Amino acid sequence: MKMKNHSILTEFILLGIPDTKGLETVLFFLFSSLYLCTLMGNVLILTAIFSSSRLHIPMYFFLGNLSMFDLGFSSTTVPKMLVYLSGQSQVISFHGCASQLFFYHFLGCTECFLYTVMAYDRYVAICHPLRYMVIMNHKVCSILATGTWMGGCIHATILTSLTFQLPYCNSNEVDYYFCDIPAVLPLACKDTSLVQKVSFTNVGLLSLICFFLIFVSYICIGISVSKIRSLEGRQRALSTCSAHITAILCAYGPVIIIYLQPDPSPLLGAIIQILNNLVTPMLNPLIYSLRNKDVKSALSDIFSKRSFGLEKK
Repeated sequence: MKMKNHSILTEFILLGIPDTKGLETVLFFLFSSLYLCTLMGNVLILTAIFSSSRLHIPMYFFLGNLSMFDLGFSSTTVPKMLVYLSGQSQVISFHGCASQLFFYHFLGCTECFLYTVMAYDRYVAICHPLRYMVIMNHKVCSILATGTWMGGCIHATILTSLTFQLPYCNSNEVDYYFCDIPAVLPLACKDTSLVQKVSFTNVGLLSLICFFLIFVSYICIGISVSKIRSLEGRQRALSTCSAHITAILCAYGPVIIIYLQPDPSPLLGAIIQILNNLVTPMLNPLIYSLRNKDVKSALSDIFSKRSFGLEKK
C-alpha cells in the first residue's frame, strides 16, 4: 500500500472515548475482561475446528474464518484503547494511525463478505442438501474465503490511500479512541469531499448489498423450510441457521440503531463502535458453541483429553 505523505504531522493524539473522563479505571478493567474473553473464546473455537475431523466441513471452515476475523478485528483498536485507559501515552504515530484505519476497514469489510458467504452456505445446505458437498467443495470454499479477505483488502486500501494522501497540518488531536475516517478527516488542511463521498459509497453500499444478499438467501431458505412436511425436519433445518442469524443481528443491529438516530451523540457512536469492535467478537464463540452440538462435543473432547493428560502426570 503506497501512500503519498505530504503531512507535516508525525503523530496523532487519541483523545479517547467521549464523555468518559474519570471512568478510565472502571472501563479499563471492563474492556480488559471482555477482550480476554474474546481471545479465549475464539482460540477455543479454532482449536475445536482444527482438532475435530467432524468439523472439517464447509460450515465450520467459514466459522474458523469468522473466529480469525474476530481475533484480528478486536485487536485492531482494543489494545491501544487499553493503553490509553491505563493512563499511558495517548500518542499514535502517523503510520500507526494509517495502519489502524486500514485494518479496521479491511476486517470490517471482510466481515460483511464473510457473513454473506456463510448465508450462501446455509442456503445450499438447506435448499440443495443432496448436492451440498458437490457445490461447496474444497476448491469453492477456498475461493470464497480468499475472495472475502481480498475484497476487504482492496476496499481498505482504497479508503486508506485516499485518506492519508491528504496533507495534515491542522491540530493532531483525534477526537476519538481510534483512527477512523470521520475522526481523522477534520484534521486535514485540504478539501476532503472526495474521500467522504468514496468512503460513504464504499462502506454504505457494500453493507447494503451484503445485507440484501443475506436477506434474499434467508427468503429462499424460508420457502424451502415451509415445504418440509415434518415439524422435526423444519426444526432441524432452522437450527442450522439460528446461530448465523443471531450473529448477523449482533453485527448489523447496533449499526442499524445508530443510523436510525436523527442526530446521534458522540458517546452513542462510541458505544456502538465498542459493541462492534469488542462485544460482538466476544459473543460469536458463545453463539456458535452454545447453539451447536458438534462444536460443544468437540470442545468437550478437548477438555476431557486435557484432563486425562493431567491425571496421567
